[in-house]
Amino acid sequence: MTSRISRIPISASVLCLGLLLTAVPSNAQTITQVMSHLDAPRGLAWGPEGGLYVTEAGDGTATGPCTPVAVGSNCYSETGKITRLFHGQQERVVTGLPSIFNTMRRDIVGPNDISFQGRGTAFVTIGWGGNPTLRANLGRVGSNVGVLLQVQPSGQWRFDADISDFEAANNPVGVPVDSNPYGVLVLSGDKYVTDAGGNDLLRVAANGNVSLVAKFSPASNGAEPVPTEVELGPDGALYVSQLTGAPFTKGVAGIFKIVNGQPQLVQGGFKTVIDFTFGPDGSMYVLEHASSDTFFGGPGRLTRVAPNGTRTLITEALNRPTSVLVGDDGAIYVSNNGVSVGTGEVLRIQP
Repeated sequence: MTSRISRIPISASVLCLGLLLTAVPSNAQTITQVMSHLDAPRGLAWGPEGGLYVTEAGDGTATGPCTPVAVGSNCYSETGKITRLFHGQQERVVTGLPSIFNTMRRDIVGPNDISFQGRGTAFVTIGWGGNPTLRANLGRVGSNVGVLLQVQPSGQWRFDADISDFEAANNPVGVPVDSNPYGVLVLSGDKYVTDAGGNDLLRVAANGNVSLVAKFSPASNGAEPVPTEVELGPDGALYVSQLTGAPFTKGVAGIFKIVNGQPQLVQGGFKTVIDFTFGPDGSMYVLEHASSDTFFGGPGRLTRVAPNGTRTLITEALNRPTSVLVGDDGAIYVSNNGVSVGTGEVLRIQP
């Protein structure tokens, strides 16, 4: 894996427009902590009963086997979790999910994102961050990472699809072979998964078969694209955010619309876009993991893009945020301190 997120043809005219748009500060808002003491919180989703769910990547405890990867070693543990906020009560509803800790990067990947189907079945991406073939060095538990899991309301989970195996077998974008399943979106029988290592968007059929939807070209500065989240837009199309790889240059990240299998830039000029979502009025909320000119420095930033393209800065009072969600009442929820163990949180922002 080269210069990618912590385990995390372009239209020139559209790109220029995105770079010229400037976000204006919003009016004062109220920010409240609604969930706390989380271990590397990542994806947010509403459950069918109205609960707010967040995945936790893990706590970095390496209780299982390790294998060398391109940088450092990936060590296995089962410290991934899912936590729910329901009627004001925070509760860990699933524990013991697969997790990976990298000894040199000191980062954690595990349950990256969550999306629900039906009355409570959840689908969760489990990251990897490396060449998929190296998972075999972990022994039996190697098949638990780099995959899409199905999690039942009881908390029991089972394998649904091997995302990293698709990368190993096909490598649609080309070398290096690398995989890190990240975002997930469930639509009827199909699931859509972004592979932040393989740099593509994949479809997982009801029978578990994996196929290519779209692959992403390098960013305008030549960095790897690193797709993060996938969402269904108000127009019924699929949209995908791009973080872009090192040096994480300011202004080259953005949101792409998938048109006939081709990504088309619709909102550019961002940095390290880790997640995005749509509000009830069709506005797009774009979450940047960091905002300074270099690497992951500076605060995280949340921007609203109105349907007419007007950008409004919601807040910069964020630290390494990882996911954003909007409620029916217009309140915004953000998982914050997303790479921290024990101090991760979910914030409620009332604009």
